[in-house]
Formats: sequence, structure tokens, C-alpha cells
Amino acid sequence: MLIHPQFDPVIFSLGPLSVRWYGLMYVLAFVLFMVLGRMHLKRRPDMGFTANDLDDLLFYGILGVIVGGRLGYIVFYKASYYLANPIEIFYVWQGGMSFHGGFLGVLLAMLLFARKTNRSFFQVTDFIAPLVPTGYAAGRLGNFINGELPGRITDPNVWPWAMWFPLTDPVGPVARHPSQLYQLVLEGLLLFVILWIYSKKPRPVGAVSALFLIGYGAGRFMTEFAREPDSFLGVLALGFSMGQWLSLPMIVAGIALFVYSTRKTKIAA
Repeated sequence: MLIHPQFDPVIFSLGPLSVRWYGLMYVLAFVLFMVLGRMHLKRRPDMGFTANDLDDLLFYGILGVIVGGRLGYIVFYKASYYLANPIEIFYVWQGGMSFHGGFLGVLLAMLLFARKTNRSFFQVTDFIAPLVPTGYAAGRLGNFINGELPGRITDPNVWPWAMWFPLTDPVGPVARHPSQLYQLVLEGLLLFVILWIYSKKPRPVGAVSALFLIGYGAGRFMTEFAREPDSFLGVLALGFSMGQWLSLPMIVAGIALFVYSTRKTKIAA
């Protein structure tokens, strides 16, 4: 059984200012978005996006991630708690972000951007879809460094990379799946490679967005089997976690969108 290195969550401090690993991962996510975005602009000039558009997309995306991620966590996971303690909604330094909430926030932000620039919604989401998974991977790396959101208890004789997270199990060694790394690889890096290759050539409008929905939803659904459910929720109906129930609509919507976009293109042709 491996042991989590127990990194100090604070990289360094300058007086009252502390630079934390998780905050650095957000910065890394935004930097990757810009770097990959500029590469995407050069290889797909036919999509009609400019460097200024990329800057605006990042601004809209940051708002969507932060506001949507926070509100999603509140609504999906701890609605009753925050109804009783509404002031703590603003205590973002205590943690509490939801990918699915952030995803919905970004969708709303992209809808506003599309209306502002007279583009269709799926033209915008098709462009940004390949740029999103690396940011998600950076976030999961931050989770692993902090030793938070570990996996379920497992047998280290079957899973030799099982890990003890002392922050989660301070009493004694407990072998758990390092599910943060599973998510980093499956929902982050692998999904990025698939989308980056698929979006290299012109595709039916909506197809790249659909592939993102299918890929992320399926990857999240699978990795949730190794991730420890939130203690205040546990497993829900059919033994699925909240993350799995939130991922199922993404898969269904992705399949429907992919079928619709490809059929529409064939009919038009």
C-alpha cells in the first residue's frame, strides 16, 4: 500500500497572503486554456474565432466556473445546510465546488457570448470543448495534492497502487483508490486527446460538443465507482452516487445531440 505524500497545501506565504496548490491549479487551467486555444485558432481558422474572442471566452468561462461551480455545490449537495446558513454561501475559501454546476455555469456564459457575437450556441461550445478537459485535469491534480476527495476503501493486494490518505483516515492505515488520479487521466487527459484529434477536422455543428458530453459523462460515471461518495449523501437510488446521477443526463444529451447533428448535416448535404 502506498502512502499519500501529504503535501503542504500552502506553497509559500508572503505575510497574510498565502499561495495554495489548489489556487495554482486554477491558474494552470486558465493558462492551458489560452495556450491550447491559440493553437486551436491556428489549426482551425475556418471556425472564425480570433485571439480577442479567446480572451473574452476565458473571461466568460471564469465567471461561469466560479459562480456555477459554487451554486451547483450548494444546490446539488448541501441545499438544506446552506438554507439554514445562507451567509456561508460566500465562504468560498472553505471549499465546495461542483463540476456539474460549473459546467452549467459555463454553458450559460457561452450562451451569452454566442448572442453577443451573433454565433450559434454550438459553434461556440464546439470551439471550446477540446480546451476544457486539461483544466479539469489540473483541478483533480490539486485535489490529489491536497489529499482530498479520496477513493473508496479497497484491497491493496488486488490494487497495488491503493493509497493511505492520512488526512481522511488519521487513526490508522486504510487502503483507498487514488480516484483523483483516475479522474485526472480518464476525464481529463484521455478526453482531451480524443477531442483534440476529433476536432482537428470540420465536423457537423454540435458533434464536438456531443462527444464532450458523452466522454465526460461516461468517464465520470465509471470513476465514481472508485470515488468515496460524499459522507453527507452516501449512495443514492440503485447504489449510484450523486456524481453518477448527474452524469447520466450528460450521456443521454450527448448521444441525442450527436445523432441530431450528424443527421441534420446529412439531410442538408
